[in-house]
Amino acid sequence: MDRSPLFLAALASAAVPGLDPASVEALPGAPDHQYDVAFVQDTQHRRWVIRVPRSQTAAAQMESTFALLALLARRLPFSVPTPKGFAALKEGGRAAIYPYLPGRNLDFGALPAGPGLAAELGRSIAALHNTDHGLFDEAGLPAYDADTYRTRRLTELDRAAATGHVPTGLLTRWEKLLEDVVLWRFAPTPTHGDLTGDQVLVVFDDDQDASTGRVKAITGWEDAKVADPADDFSALVTQVPESALETLMEAYAHARSERPDPHLLTRARLASQMRALGDLMVAVGGGDRLLVERHAAGLRRLDEQLHAEDEATNDYRRQAEAAARPVSPVVVPPVVEDVDEDDEDVAVMFARTADADSDTNGPAADDGAATDDDAAVDQQPPTDEASSADEESLTDQQAEDDVQPADDDEDTDAFAVPVDEDPTDADPEPTDAESADHRGAATTEIPVRTGGPAQPDLLEFDEDDPGPEHEPGYTSR
Repeated sequence: MDRSPLFLAALASAAVPGLDPASVEALPGAPDHQYDVAFVQDTQHRRWVIRVPRSQTAAAQMESTFALLALLARRLPFSVPTPKGFAALKEGGRAAIYPYLPGRNLDFGALPAGPGLAAELGRSIAALHNTDHGLFDEAGLPAYDADTYRTRRLTELDRAAATGHVPTGLLTRWEKLLEDVVLWRFAPTPTHGDLTGDQVLVVFDDDQDASTGRVKAITGWEDAKVADPADDFSALVTQVPESALETLMEAYAHARSERPDPHLLTRARLASQMRALGDLMVAVGGGDRLLVERHAAGLRRLDEQLHAEDEATNDYRRQAEAAARPVSPVVVPPVVEDVDEDDEDVAVMFARTADADSDTNGPAADDGAATDDDAAVDQQPPTDEASSADEESLTDQQAEDDVQPADDDEDTDAFAVPVDEDPTDADPEPTDAESADHRGAATTEIPVRTGGPAQPDLLEFDEDDPGPEHEPGYTSR
């Protein structure tokens, strides 16, 4: 069939009265494209777009959108292509001619984050999803509830699996997600069905500032229906940067009349992955073996990619490294220099002083120091009589110590710090033995008893316990 640019310009002239073509520019087509498209400019400097379906299926899809586009054109904040004329085709179907919609196709991969174009796109999608369902019913477009749409996806997967071109890993993954009914609890909404960057036209008030961008129009409504809102995010979740996607979803949630369900993006990723199944089934139906092998190779690459992502996510070694605590810096202790013993100032600074409760020239602490035997006796709990005897003994001992002359305790004088005396009159430096004695004397000792019963010897018996009369401290009554 003839699809030359001149033929397309002639169809446009025949479809719209007063359209006199002055130039025509045809878009290059690919084998898997459903339509031939050309831009025509007439003698009045008006621009037009002509679309010609390549198959009966494409013709039926395009026909189904004509009524919907006429209804949506007055209810959406952006423009939609509304046909102004039709031209019949010999092979069946009609070519449609639309007024040219200005704007640039949007590159989802370069969508900037923050207020601006990303937020504008989120609000535009929300405006479509807020549309009355009755418009789609009036246009005769299909509508699905959540469970029916999930079953439809399962049927599509079963048909593709029957071809033998779908890897087992993908089948297992997709079946698990489709059988999880929790993921499929959503409110059906009007959807575009095939929202890609090629379908979104944007304009900028300032070409150097992306925040001035606005969504001018959305084209390609052949897959429109009432179904899962996640379908309109299938391309966005795989192409838009994460930060820009967060901005888009935030603007979308604020503009929606109903709160989005929590599993929307999970289903959007699944829809993006399963889109390859539709292309595979079209190639199988057309009998193009080369195209079938191309789509099958694409599915195998997708299986390897998803498997690699799972391994990276579940790698316990990487999780352990991420969970490791940062190493604290090592604190090096300061270097302590040895103090020169000849330095009198340092010796005076760190010299031991006498007990604060006694006079400087008072009794030495080692007069009341405990011997090992006394310490052993002190471990026994004192009786009332022993406590009284101890107090009297300590009182007598302290009285005797008070009358002792200060000169008898040479050790205390050795460590006492002279106040108003000549340093030359100080006592000579103590010997090592004397220093050891004074170190013990400077330590506060626990007072011990000097009287009371001694610790009885433990008796050993070879036979059984003879009775309480052999126990220490036993008295007969």
